[in-house]
Amino acid sequence: MSETVLLISFAGLVCLVAVSGFFSGSETGMMALNRYRLRHMCAQGHRGALRASKLLERPDRLIGLILLGNNFVNIAASSLATLIALELWGNAGVPLAAFILTVVILIFAEVAPKTIAAVQPERVAYTASFILLPLLKALYPLVASINWVANGLLEAVGFSTKDGVSDRLSAAELRTVVNEADVHISMRHRSMLVSILDLDTVSVDDIMVPRSDVRGLDLEDSERTIFEMLMHTQHTRLPVYKGDIDNVIGVLHVRRVIHALRHDELSEEIIVQACDEPYFVPAGTPLNTQLFNFQRGAQRVGLVVDEYGDIQGLVTLSDILEEIVGEFTTAPDDLSEDVHPQEDGSFLIDGGTSIRELNRTMQWELPVDGPKTINGLILEHLEAMPIQGVSLRVAGYPIEIVQTRDNAVKTARILPNLRVVQSEPEED
Repeated sequence: MSETVLLISFAGLVCLVAVSGFFSGSETGMMALNRYRLRHMCAQGHRGALRASKLLERPDRLIGLILLGNNFVNIAASSLATLIALELWGNAGVPLAAFILTVVILIFAEVAPKTIAAVQPERVAYTASFILLPLLKALYPLVASINWVANGLLEAVGFSTKDGVSDRLSAAELRTVVNEADVHISMRHRSMLVSILDLDTVSVDDIMVPRSDVRGLDLEDSERTIFEMLMHTQHTRLPVYKGDIDNVIGVLHVRRVIHALRHDELSEEIIVQACDEPYFVPAGTPLNTQLFNFQRGAQRVGLVVDEYGDIQGLVTLSDILEEIVGEFTTAPDDLSEDVHPQEDGSFLIDGGTSIRELNRTMQWELPVDGPKTINGLILEHLEAMPIQGVSLRVAGYPIEIVQTRDNAVKTARILPNLRVVQSEPEED
């Protein structure tokens, strides 16, 4: 073998290793592509993305093409390296050539290109698609034949190539994607998106105004009381009932009786005529379902009823929206009238206060998978009737019963600054 032929052989060997690296990197780059970003790029008309998407429509043929090309060039490189070794060192050089070629292929045709492709899959895959797509068309009969034989063998042993992994995301998986969006989506927007996904895990019972706290218009009250209620209420809609909330007549939009109020013409008949039919919501209804029901029925206020038809509380459209966007007023000075900050850092809290509202407003972590109110939470942990002055610790928060009434906690003191975060026991 002349010196020129030997140089050409070396150059050919280098080219074969480079081609092998191309196929190896292309395989990793194609398989590492983010399918959802790929679809977005296709929708934007990106040519490289369109070619890559076309190749990935049949991943078995893409892999068949890459492996066919990779094995062909690796075998050719091995043969050429053997010829060069024989020429330079004789038969003793064959094992040495095999060792050197293995190291070279491993570094330059496997590890390095695959690492680059794993780090920058789009750049590698979109560039490689320029070559892979025409190559697949040119070698289609051979690739299809190889895939037909391989798929036939797989099906013979009970493995179906048609049962691939679905690209569809579950709610839990989508929640993970949103949380990991990092700088691409602002924290506030991520929080809103996660809240939307969580609507099906929260029911109207979790956010409703408890029956005892429902502010309504009792037609058995005096005219003066009704007048004061309508003049000073902060709500635009009020349930109207006689004597008891279970005897509800309807829901009044206060604006409809403003004219009668101004002209001192308000009467029970006018109030009843201005009321809309009461809208009832079954207890336990998921928030995503109730949001749709509010929208479909053009409603804004619903009365939550249990299986016996007794009213348990009131839920509004704004309550559901606050679950998505957060409280409309979250400044310390705008806390609920049921939460009273103390100088020592503790908070006096009404027993009927919603635990979810407290967690959202105060950034606490009280358990929400059981009782809905502070009173219920304390009773569940005490497993007895509450006694004034008794203290307990719930989820690490010290809680003191300050006042009781009718076997229920009227007022409790919570000291979040003394909370103890309980760590999980280590496994042996």
